Amino acid sequence: MAKKPATTEPSPQPAKSTDSVPFCQALANHLTYSVGKDHYTATPRDWFFALAHTTRDQMTARWMETMRRYYEADAKRIYYMSMEFLIGRTLTNSLMNMGHYDECLKMAAEAGLDLEQARAMEPDAALGNGGLGRLAACFLDSMATLGLPSYGYGIRYEYGMFNQRIENGWQVEHPDSWLRYGNPWEFPRPEVLYPVKFYGRLVEYTSEAGSLRHHWVDTEDVMAMAYDTPIPGYGGKSVNNMRLWAAKSSRDFDLKYFNEGNYIKAVEDKNESENLSKVLYPDDTTAMGRELRLKQQYFFVSASLQDMLYRFNKFHKNFDELPDKVAMQLNDTHPSIAIPELMRILLDLNHLDWDRAWDIVTRTFSYTNHTLMPEALETWPVSLLEKTLPRHLQIIYEINHLFLNDVRHQNPGDTELLKRISIIDEDNGRRIRMAHLAIVGSHQVNGVAQIHTELMRQTIFADFDRFYPGKIINITNGITPRRWLNQANPGLAGLITEHIGDGWITHLDQLSKLNKFATDKAFQGKFLRVKQANKESLAKVIEEKLGIKINPASLFDVQIKRMHEYKRQLLNLFHVVTLYNRIRANPGENRVPRTVIFSGKAAPGYARAKLIIKLINDVADIVNHDPVIGDQLKVVYIPNYDVTTAAEIIPAADLSEQISTAGTEASGTGNMKLALNGALTIGTLDGANIEIRDEVGTDNIFIFGLNTAEVAEITSKGYNPWDYYHGNQELRQVLDMIGSGYFSPDEPERFRPVIDSLTAGGDQYLLLADYTDYIACQEKIDALYRNPAEWARKAILNVAGMGKFSSDRTIREYAENIWGVKSVLRPEV
Repeated sequence: MAKKPATTEPSPQPAKSTDSVPFCQALANHLTYSVGKDHYTATPRDWFFALAHTTRDQMTARWMETMRRYYEADAKRIYYMSMEFLIGRTLTNSLMNMGHYDECLKMAAEAGLDLEQARAMEPDAALGNGGLGRLAACFLDSMATLGLPSYGYGIRYEYGMFNQRIENGWQVEHPDSWLRYGNPWEFPRPEVLYPVKFYGRLVEYTSEAGSLRHHWVDTEDVMAMAYDTPIPGYGGKSVNNMRLWAAKSSRDFDLKYFNEGNYIKAVEDKNESENLSKVLYPDDTTAMGRELRLKQQYFFVSASLQDMLYRFNKFHKNFDELPDKVAMQLNDTHPSIAIPELMRILLDLNHLDWDRAWDIVTRTFSYTNHTLMPEALETWPVSLLEKTLPRHLQIIYEINHLFLNDVRHQNPGDTELLKRISIIDEDNGRRIRMAHLAIVGSHQVNGVAQIHTELMRQTIFADFDRFYPGKIINITNGITPRRWLNQANPGLAGLITEHIGDGWITHLDQLSKLNKFATDKAFQGKFLRVKQANKESLAKVIEEKLGIKINPASLFDVQIKRMHEYKRQLLNLFHVVTLYNRIRANPGENRVPRTVIFSGKAAPGYARAKLIIKLINDVADIVNHDPVIGDQLKVVYIPNYDVTTAAEIIPAADLSEQISTAGTEASGTGNMKLALNGALTIGTLDGANIEIRDEVGTDNIFIFGLNTAEVAEITSKGYNPWDYYHGNQELRQVLDMIGSGYFSPDEPERFRPVIDSLTAGGDQYLLLADYTDYIACQEKIDALYRNPAEWARKAILNVAGMGKFSSDRTIREYAENIWGVKSVLRPEV
């Protein structure tokens, strides 16, 4: 590899190494004996694999020691069950957490190796599609850092979140073959293999004691095989485990067909069963896709429960001890089929009576809700469960029957309440409400931001809050400062450590010490230089990837998140078109130059979101090539948003767009990452924006638009978007330009459906109602940006105020308020 030029950029802060084996010696050995190359023939990918194996070796011994420590303490364990783990790249994070980062840098410099080129060979492990999966990854980091005995359980998708390419302005999905070159971080466990059953029929019989028993027979079985990935905590004192399941056929192939020469038919069953872990979130707009998604959920839940109980039963023989030794956290409703599955295991396989089994189940499970929108709450047709998981449907019916009896006794005659609160939705084709099942089957339910939890109690789960007072609590989300500041932004991390020490890496509340530097001119200058360097770096990436040259001195206005109408990328785009019109009307006016950066993926079946991506790109094409506009305004859509892309964009952002309709965003974590890296927020009073405002100060955040009470009031009175259309000339001009084909001259009607949804369609997310206030707020931002010292002061105060939003704090609250789990850290040597 070519030698990397020397740099004076401050380094992120690695933990202190705790291992005595020379890293460079181990690396040379792996290059020779694991990769089969020497330094003359090694490619950047070879060096990456050698580095990964060397780092994994360092983690493995500590990993085994951690597991022994947990067993010796007979510690209560957390099992975090999630359909998504958006891990991203692992090499740098692991090197830093294990304390080998500086050694690796030094070794690379001495050997003339381009470490960055090697690191770039690692694919993003995109086993998730957004905030849910990235949150789960942050939680694994924090649980390991805090020494909490825990496992993450999920699926080893062969193809992760699709690779997004933009072709002629449209999103086009391509397979994300992240395992193409192998995964050096994982340990396959062919001996850890569990059968998972589907379909079949039920046989009832009476036991000798006179109890009714059930056999689930004639099933189609798939085998779940474990793959383990060590998750190091910062400092390397604890290394926890993420166990992902891959589907394997229960038999290699049908010899009858093979002997007849029909090889395709022989392996058909094998291929079909192994499809279960092929793709993250299959398209559920078809019956086949919905069935596959349900089977994925049950597949990983069943395997995980069998694995947990195997571990539990090695040292405990009484299931009554399970809630004292096991805490199972359901990350959203996707794993909630675990509740009837554990009931099935206790009832059918271990012959506990119902009341005893139900008491164990409800004291073991807890559930995190991530959405306020009723249409986003997961439901499954009764007919699908009847076909796929017949015993589980039977158990759910019984759970619901007993639950409704309790509700009826406390609320006699209230049939409407029974319909609302029932686990079975009888009004929409008989469907299982998985969120209701998760609430009834858990001892604790939590929202992920204060306003989200309040709205859960007041709206979608108000009946449950009255029936189970105190069951719904709040635990605000957080992010790991190791990945999202120390690693992602080494310049800022180094500046902070230079002034307040490195304790903030594990105690983020120490950032409050920066408050005294907010008005320090020298610190402000250093802070702005770090930001400018990050902007120049991103500008270079954009030019290399997209061929768009942007002005690094312009205000970098960033909206990076999943493409969805409620997140209102359209409102941001309306501001872009408004600026465009103003510049064209007065081209000589002195303006703050602005670069508006979008990035995010739309679900493959979400046609409207994909049309909005096309609109953004069409607007960008006109704006970026208009000679009147020049460098005053640029629009950039960065494709294939993932963890690595986020780490390139976030440190460079000046402005963070968090503009969802109030009452629709549960929390958000992008808002936390951007503020932690010194971006100012423009946002509605939604999700964690409210708590960010409370922490950084009302004067240091830009809040606009309707709040949740005002949204409820305006919609209840009858919202008429035409009033706003006719009442604001600039808004009308923007909508008319988009709707008439100004930005799509090749197809003038292309974006008419977008405009119709906002006018004749009722504007569900109130973009038109918030437009005027949003534009006015953006004008305040321009005015502030003209004053670099004042902008720096507010940005520094944002960084200083982000201590609350560490995932370490979040996990401590889970451990204390829900799981009842204590730290089992390695003693200091």
